[in-house]
Amino acid sequence: MISAVGLTVDLKLLWPSKPPCPHCLHVDGRIDTSDTHLAASDFGNMNHFSPAAVLYPASVRDIVNLMKSVYRWSAYSKITVAARGHGHSIHGQAQAHNGVVVNMGSLRGIDVHIQDSYADVSGGELWIDVLHATLKHGLAPRSFTDYLYLTVGGTLSNAGISGQAFHHGPQISNVLQLEVVTGKGDIFNCSRDKNAELFHGVLGGLGQFGIITKARIELEVAPQRVRWIRVLYSDFDAFTRDQEYLISQPKKKAFDYVEGFVIVNNEGLLSNWRSSFFSPQNPVKVATLNTKGRVLYCLEMTKNYDQQHALHVDEEIESMLADLDFIPASVFTTDVEYVEFLDRVHTAELKLRAKGLWDVPHPWLNLLIPKSKIAQFDSAVFKDILRNTTSGPILVYPMNRNRWDERSSAVIPDEDIFYLVGLLRSAVSSSSSSSGSGHSLGDLTDQNERILRFCRESGIGEKQYLPHYRTEAEWKIHFGAKWDTFVERKARYDPSAILSPGQQIFRAALPKLASS
Repeated sequence: MISAVGLTVDLKLLWPSKPPCPHCLHVDGRIDTSDTHLAASDFGNMNHFSPAAVLYPASVRDIVNLMKSVYRWSAYSKITVAARGHGHSIHGQAQAHNGVVVNMGSLRGIDVHIQDSYADVSGGELWIDVLHATLKHGLAPRSFTDYLYLTVGGTLSNAGISGQAFHHGPQISNVLQLEVVTGKGDIFNCSRDKNAELFHGVLGGLGQFGIITKARIELEVAPQRVRWIRVLYSDFDAFTRDQEYLISQPKKKAFDYVEGFVIVNNEGLLSNWRSSFFSPQNPVKVATLNTKGRVLYCLEMTKNYDQQHALHVDEEIESMLADLDFIPASVFTTDVEYVEFLDRVHTAELKLRAKGLWDVPHPWLNLLIPKSKIAQFDSAVFKDILRNTTSGPILVYPMNRNRWDERSSAVIPDEDIFYLVGLLRSAVSSSSSSSGSGHSLGDLTDQNERILRFCRESGIGEKQYLPHYRTEAEWKIHFGAKWDTFVERKARYDPSAILSPGQQIFRAALPKLASS
């Protein structure tokens, strides 16, 4: 076992091969081969592949040295490299079986530029820390994910979406510049105007072209408080019509955040980990709403404000709600600090951790559904396949296509409005499932397959968010018209298919062994 700090490590000690390795890897950080199990799992808790080593870089130069050494050796070995942030992937996307995992948490640094309203942030920083650092200057990023304990590089490699995306677009639409280390070990600064091909490729690129080591994030003036509103619907058409109306409003007349979720039974409203909103001071009496056991839909909105404008908030919200068609008796509101709202999921996480209910399998399925098909999806999935299913929240909310940059690698449906449907469910043991206290991993996986099969057979035109496919043919369908560009970018920036093997998009070429 090797644990090297500031040493030169002979790669053949990690991967015996022929011919003997002529190159050595020098790092100022640490290479660990003893605790690789820590990088062999993720939030999904369904795939477990141990790397041969974990690099804890002291600087970006360590990552450059690693990539250059592995790339030089790629003619003789299938060594792969995966960048790992907070390990929140679902299907082992940040794992590298018998390869090297780069622990991005070792790279930290946040530099806030107040006058220019941006922050230069290391790829391993958590969004919660970026938020706290920028709030010290009265600023904040414009677009977030629901869960802030994710790394900047990790979310930018996917898209980064939440209830602000209808206004500002995903997080990848709010980046000014990137520092990237490619699969060849080259380091680039890139933006929309400089090395633009790499810039757009890396954003939403699933880690295939380079490791994001630094990002310049756009900031805006941060509000102080949030008025948080939830209303309920029993009619899906009214629910989606109101959501689409809300995301069409000009920013000055709109809510600042819009999300919805599905309640397939009344208990689901109270038991899922996003329901801490409904506190004893804010009781939910679903039984009094006379919904007769039907599926319910909850619309969640916020209005940001500062103390000097507090007197006008109630009047503004009353006016904004007047045009909506929710169940009249279902309005629930609360008032919280801005950071408390943004960090709401972490509060629920701590409660689940205390009960031992966090480190369980999470067979999540996230789909982007075209607006024209969302009612059909509701009938077949929410009202049928998921009938009486709990085990976690089910999100459904719309986004505007014109807030996404088509040049990025991210793939979305080809309609002006599309919906995120997020089945964020947790599996329990088979014994617990049989006792009626939840659903097993097998149950939920089977349901996911039924949903995907329905989408294929019905021509829904869905796209997976945080995609997971097993064959090249499926990836080609996923990327559609972007596939050829994606392959060209791979050949240019990671020709040996070293990066992010856990995505299972490309397979490294067979090693070319030198004659003895």
